Amino acid sequence: MSKEFGSFGETTNLQSWKQLQALYDASGKDIQVTEEFKKDPQRLEKNSFEFENYDGSKIFFDFSKNRINDTVKEHLLKLAEETKVQQLRDAMFAGEHINTTEDRAVYHVALRAHGDAPMKVDGVDVLPEVKKVREHMREFSDEVRSGSWLGYTGKKITDVVNIGIGGSDLGPTMVSEALKHYAGDIKVHYVSNIDGTHVAETLKNLNAETTLFAIASKTFTTAETYTNATTAKEWFFSQGAKEADVAKHFVALSTNTEEVQKFGIDPKNMFGFESWVGGRYSVWSSIGLSVAIYVGYDRFEQFLKGAEAMDKHFLNTELSKNIPALGGLLSVWYTNFFGSQTHLVAPFDQYLHRFPAYLQQLSMESNGKSVNRASQFVNYQTGAVLFGEPCTNAQHSFFQLLHQGTKLIPADFILAAKSHNPIRDNLHQTMLTSNFLAQSEALLNGKDEEVVKSEGAPDFLVNHKVFSGNRPTTSILAQELTPATLGALIAYYEHVTFTEGAVWNINSFDQWGVELGKVLAKKIQKDLETPGEVKTHDESTRGLINLYKKWSV
Repeated sequence: MSKEFGSFGETTNLQSWKQLQALYDASGKDIQVTEEFKKDPQRLEKNSFEFENYDGSKIFFDFSKNRINDTVKEHLLKLAEETKVQQLRDAMFAGEHINTTEDRAVYHVALRAHGDAPMKVDGVDVLPEVKKVREHMREFSDEVRSGSWLGYTGKKITDVVNIGIGGSDLGPTMVSEALKHYAGDIKVHYVSNIDGTHVAETLKNLNAETTLFAIASKTFTTAETYTNATTAKEWFFSQGAKEADVAKHFVALSTNTEEVQKFGIDPKNMFGFESWVGGRYSVWSSIGLSVAIYVGYDRFEQFLKGAEAMDKHFLNTELSKNIPALGGLLSVWYTNFFGSQTHLVAPFDQYLHRFPAYLQQLSMESNGKSVNRASQFVNYQTGAVLFGEPCTNAQHSFFQLLHQGTKLIPADFILAAKSHNPIRDNLHQTMLTSNFLAQSEALLNGKDEEVVKSEGAPDFLVNHKVFSGNRPTTSILAQELTPATLGALIAYYEHVTFTEGAVWNINSFDQWGVELGKVLAKKIQKDLETPGEVKTHDESTRGLINLYKKWSV
């Protein structure tokens, strides 16, 4: 990658950063959003954006309840320019090796591209291969769904079990749940945890004659996935199947032909993806095969096109109107100047109940870094702790902290205006929407002492019933949760994460922090399998190993 996009040292040394800090110290920290609305009748118009998807559907992003004004926004945009957000973005879309520590391109955007213009990595146009894999996915998913693909006893496939971990599980699991409304007759199940309970409970009620296993592992050597896959194969044999029957019931989402064949899977049933596809960005690739079988390939294609539409917006829109870029800059504003350490994503949609878990990997694996692109330890905060649960249930658990706690927690609220289940004359959706709107309004306005007293609260309860307000929220309102909408929403958060990482001057596309625990686990596993007490490790770990050995007999 060109040095132009490599590193600019400490972000805090940049002039734009120093100006933002001075602005925060002088007035930024005291911005009252309700007062800003009074000052500027066009505040909503200036700070909200309507995204139009490829199919004409729309998503409305309202940033107006955030603790910014025109001056703050202007300085944040200067920071984006000085940190070369646009140049790094353009380098990513050009297939350059912006993953510097692993010397790889970051090209998941190619997985959802549908044009004919070449998209090259190292001089090679990758689109023909991407389209070839897509066509393979279409053919296979159509065969399984139609019943022309039969199990070893001639029966139609009724269940698909996806075995993966990390991005090979979180992505397809979330998308399958989000698009459940569109599902056909085939059921999908996801196994990720090495805890034997996960695979055992999943297999308990399945029929080997009608079950298809999709083993999702790029290298086909990931310990947890390989162990679960082997357990599934042993179960398959225990139900009466033979080695030759594996070809009808196991497919591989992988690039390691040798290991796939060794496992017994026919290479014809391999669905590959390239080294420039990171795990947390892989749902757009063959890792999404189980989704395509579940909802149909045409809808999977709509999902891809929705993401592509957001890609085009991110690539071609000036920063001042660029929805993901602005979302990322707001995150930097809160993380680095207000000292916020968390970020809430609360979907007001039961179909999106796995969405926060998916975003946790996307955000925290990407930007949970303390070393910049110049290999220096940073002197500022990076990735926020992202969390969330679907509302309205979440309102009855942790929303107390949002409203009256001592921490500032920026929050995203997501709602689809049109419900797939408008039961009881749409009563449920009306109640849901009223909560979506009320929560952001309450966090904005709060309730002051005067109002509390006017409501008749006794003196000793007044402070308990005061809400400070001025707590930032972003409202995201979609017309309907369709495959295209979901694709656009995911791509929005991908590019928010990208923008954060670009400003922080970190590599958002490696994950070295995942490795150490895995390496140590292999060593400890040998200790657990060796008879007798262990004498190595630190005192605590040694004691726990020996106690486990005693108790697990």
